[in-house]
Amino acid sequence: MHIGKRLKYWAIQITRSSKSTGILLICCTALSLILTNTSFGDHYLSIWDTENHFLQKVHFPLSIKDGINDGLMAIFFLIAGIEIKKEILVGEFSSPKKAVMPLLAAVGGVLFPAIIYLLCNKGTVFQGGWGIPTATDIAFSIGIMSMLGKKYVPFTLRIFLTALAIMDDLIAILLVAFFYGGVIHWLWLGIAVVVSVILYFLFKKKKNVHFLHIALGVVLWYCMFRSGIHATIAGVLFAFLIPLQSMEPLEKALHKPVNFFIIPIFAIANTCIPFNVDFGTILKSSLFWGIGLGLFIGKVLGISLVSFMLVKLKWASLPNKTSWMQFIGAGFLAGIGFTMSIFIASLAFDSKEYQEIAKIAILVGSFLSMIVGNVWLRVRKIN
Repeated sequence: MHIGKRLKYWAIQITRSSKSTGILLICCTALSLILTNTSFGDHYLSIWDTENHFLQKVHFPLSIKDGINDGLMAIFFLIAGIEIKKEILVGEFSSPKKAVMPLLAAVGGVLFPAIIYLLCNKGTVFQGGWGIPTATDIAFSIGIMSMLGKKYVPFTLRIFLTALAIMDDLIAILLVAFFYGGVIHWLWLGIAVVVSVILYFLFKKKKNVHFLHIALGVVLWYCMFRSGIHATIAGVLFAFLIPLQSMEPLEKALHKPVNFFIIPIFAIANTCIPFNVDFGTILKSSLFWGIGLGLFIGKVLGISLVSFMLVKLKWASLPNKTSWMQFIGAGFLAGIGFTMSIFIASLAFDSKEYQEIAKIAILVGSFLSMIVGNVWLRVRKIN
């Protein structure tokens, strides 16, 4: 009994620690990379990627990985959306000068990586992959930042990075739709708008019909999925419709499942990157350097320079209790690409060889961004 109580105590301490999510994320990533590159690798990949023909008939995500990325991650985006809405209403983004910063910084964080990529690949067969290094992986960037805790990262900076990553995701969705053959189905998007309006009036009446709210939330998710826009955005929409007084209990209920199940399983499913290409060939490839430098250098340059310009012009202001050096550290963490970058690479190139080079470059660029961002924020800790 004494041992049971001790184990329970340690379990509670681990789940309460803000660092646990980031540590778990790294462990899951390492495990996935190791399993992918063993003799068991092909079978391991098939677990995540095998498509289900029944699900195809009913227009649901086809594989386990698709289900995680499109379904479970909508719950993660719901939590992120709740945090941002609270800050808009009563917190950090209630000032227009601070609210505009993540939007325009995200634009800078897309433009600069694309420019660096094109400088490396203009006029080559790789030119069309310019969208690959523009994406930020919200789960990984926020998860790694959580490892640092309040001692090194003010809460306002974490909220800023969350908002920036969501804006970045929205831009990435538009890039896919307009430049990489994505098709938007306006009928389904229209139905999603109608469902959102119904939810708005239901929440406004302040009737606690939780079953109906959840059912309509699922319908909203399905409509967004069918529309061709990334289904996870349904989580953000739902969050922005929830009244302020209902946010706290929902956020509390979902905090542990998101941090200790959804984010780790997302990491395991999305880091299945085989190292079955010649690294000598990779290092000579302009594709590798365009993506790697775009993520590692382009992201932090774009976010920091655009934000610096906005502050100097007095169009925006830094998050509270945040220094420029800490802000640059967050810019490095925004260079963690992974999921959306890998997705855009699969659309940009038909060649498996090019896709494999792109995946390695995304892994290297993201890893460097993670290490440098982590070290940078530790060195520049809050006084």
